[in-house]
Amino acid sequence: MNLMISIATIYLILPVILTTLNYWFTLTKPDNEKLSPYECGFDPLKATRPLFSIRFFLVAILFLLFDLEIALLLPLPWAMQLPHPTHTLIWAFIIMLLLTLGLLYEWIQGGLEWAE
Repeated sequence: MNLMISIATIYLILPVILTTLNYWFTLTKPDNEKLSPYECGFDPLKATRPLFSIRFFLVAILFLLFDLEIALLLPLPWAMQLPHPTHTLIWAFIIMLLLTLGLLYEWIQGGLEWAE
C-alpha cells in the first residue's frame, strides 16, 4: 500500500515540478540576435540556397532507382543453390530486362544528358 501511495505521489508531484521548471526557464528574454533566423552573426546578402538544375535531381533519382534494383540481384549466388535454380535465373533475367528497358527509355528521352 505504501508503494502505491509513493507512486501516486510521484505521478502527481513530478509534472508540477517539470511545469514549474519549464516556466522558470522560459522567463528569460532573448535579444534580437537570438530571435533572428541567422545566429552566426552576419546578415544574408543573397538567396539562402544555391539553385540546382532539375537534371541533377533527375540523375540522382535515377541512380538511386537503378542502384536499388541492382541490390535485388545481390542474393543471386545464394539463390542458385535452391532446388530449382531455373526460377531464380528467370527472375534475374526479368530484372535485368526491366533495368535495360528503363535505361534505354531514359537514354532515348534524353534524361542522361547534361547539356541540351
